Amino acid sequence: MSQAFLVQGNEACALGALAAGVRFFAGYPITPSTEIAEILSKELPKVGGKFIQMEDEIASIGAVCGASLGGYKAITATSGPGFSLKQELIGYATLAEIPLVVVNVQRGGPSTGQPTSPSQADVMQARWGSHGDKGVIALSPSSVQETYALTIDAVNLAERYRTPVIFLLDEVVGHMREKLIIPKTPPKIIDRRKPNPGELPYTPGPNGVPPLPAFGEGYRFHVTGLIHDETGFPTGNPEVTDKTIRRLHSKLEDNIKDILRYSEYQTDDAEFLIISYGCSARSAEKAVKLGRAQGIKLGLLRLISIWPFPTELIMSKTKNVHKVFVAEMNYGQVTAEVIKAIGREKTEGILRVDSQLITPDEILSTVTKGVY
Repeated sequence: MSQAFLVQGNEACALGALAAGVRFFAGYPITPSTEIAEILSKELPKVGGKFIQMEDEIASIGAVCGASLGGYKAITATSGPGFSLKQELIGYATLAEIPLVVVNVQRGGPSTGQPTSPSQADVMQARWGSHGDKGVIALSPSSVQETYALTIDAVNLAERYRTPVIFLLDEVVGHMREKLIIPKTPPKIIDRRKPNPGELPYTPGPNGVPPLPAFGEGYRFHVTGLIHDETGFPTGNPEVTDKTIRRLHSKLEDNIKDILRYSEYQTDDAEFLIISYGCSARSAEKAVKLGRAQGIKLGLLRLISIWPFPTELIMSKTKNVHKVFVAEMNYGQVTAEVIKAIGREKTEGILRVDSQLITPDEILSTVTKGVY
């Protein structure tokens, strides 16, 4: 039988990581993500895993990179300034193609901000925080149940595409308690592909993804943050540089149908559409119900995968509606992407930046003004 628990989102994240086969965590305590580290510090040793509290956030993701190269499925968790500190090594892991998951339980900012208050203001940092040009996968859950399942998803995507995956939780989902049902049937687990005999370490395989052996298995290869050729050794060749950068993007963009995750609510006959994600999508769904009760044909498109950005999906889902409202707790980060996709005249942001949860009434009030 399935098991049911009353847990926080952060706890569901930790349990999902364990179910996905994560056996290494390195981190540094920071509100509002600390519960993830606390739980994994107790649970990882029980399954033969390793937990280590590092001296800071930079060392934490460095340890995670090393553990992943050693064959472990590895994860770290942070928030706000800690996510900023991790950016250089997120870029390193992207170029070296090291699979790992960075959980960012978003809080108010910038700088130290409001550590105990919610925000969704790290969407662009998840995409562009590290210098250079790269692709990225970022996922955003809206419930405790989804946090559990999507954490497993994040680990699987990291393994499949040999890339860091950013898990954009937020303080509301991370700290609220809801029922979590853990299915009796074990989840589907994806493991990184190992090299075939004679295969070079950075030779693109299926979906453009190279193989990845574990250090200590007898397969020797070079890992660097410099542009490298298929041997793994650095090169300054412009053609190799171009090919490498384009492949880091294309291995994700060409497989966006596999990466894309979203849900819809009351969109079949919608004349007006709300786009939202994370904790804000909970309020948006309620606003749809309230709007429908007033006779407004309102629908919700909830983004679960934020990056790669689903431009074609948004263009398709909005072509027959009169207006699109984007509800988020920042100064318009996803709103700007929607404007790029469908234009400014058709798009309006419903933005809250005062550290308080955006409400259904606030969303509906803006929608009503836009409708009438």
